[in-house]
Amino acid sequence: MKNLFTNILLVLVLMSLFAGCVQQAPTGNTTAPSTTSISVSVPQKLRLATTTSTCDTGLLDVFNKRFEEENNVEMSTICEGTGKAIATGELGAADVLMVHAVQSELKAVANGSFINRTYMMYNYFVIIGPENDPAGIKNASNATDAFRKIASKQAPFISRGDESGTHVMEKSIWKAANITPAGTWYQSVGKGMGDTITTADIKNGYTLSDRGTYLAMKDKIKLNLLFESDQKYLFNPYHVMAVNPAKFPNVKYDLAMKYINYATSAQGQDIIRNYGKDKYGEALFVPEEDAGNVTSP
Repeated sequence: MKNLFTNILLVLVLMSLFAGCVQQAPTGNTTAPSTTSISVSVPQKLRLATTTSTCDTGLLDVFNKRFEEENNVEMSTICEGTGKAIATGELGAADVLMVHAVQSELKAVANGSFINRTYMMYNYFVIIGPENDPAGIKNASNATDAFRKIASKQAPFISRGDESGTHVMEKSIWKAANITPAGTWYQSVGKGMGDTITTADIKNGYTLSDRGTYLAMKDKIKLNLLFESDQKYLFNPYHVMAVNPAKFPNVKYDLAMKYINYATSAQGQDIIRNYGKDKYGEALFVPEEDAGNVTSP
């Protein structure tokens, strides 16, 4: 019995020692390595609907980049004719617009789609065409006279046909000239300014262009600037305006206003003032800051 008790006691001691070895905490520093978290602010996204001329000239590549960098913003730019840009805004599919069709803008503001419409820059429309100028528009007295000469000669004329600001201006000139353009000489392409100029160049025809896009493309085409002296019909102002948050609560109104304020700030206006001078020998747009008496409705 004594031996049995001794054996049981020995077994219990061994089991205790074994359990202690198994449960013993490992030696050394067992603190889990810490991870250092770096806080990275995700850029806010701002949707800009704009006319093709601001894209085709390359202005927005410079203009928007500075805004993005200084405000931690990622711009989503929709380049389309002004008519389509306004329609995009009226669906709440943009936060801010940069466009150039005064009457269409004012109508959209009146119906409550947009607010804080602000004049930011301008240039002029120009009529470009073949160097030999078969319609003789170089000597026209005004834009309506130039269009009459083109229609009279039935010289090829390429229209954007896309309800853009340029197309709206073109239609107003035809109307003032009491002409309804039709026939094989008049072609509506339904494209942006750059593509329209390219088509006119291929067909050796005339077209109405904003001055900025023409200057940006003049070294790539054969067409010449033939007529530009008409303050009444060829003045081309650009405005920025915010999509109305009262109508579309999900738009980024505060960020849109920051963009509008940037467009008219000394910094934004300086970018406009200087853009194109190094490459084209002259600025493609005139900032509102330098407009003087050149006002806009």
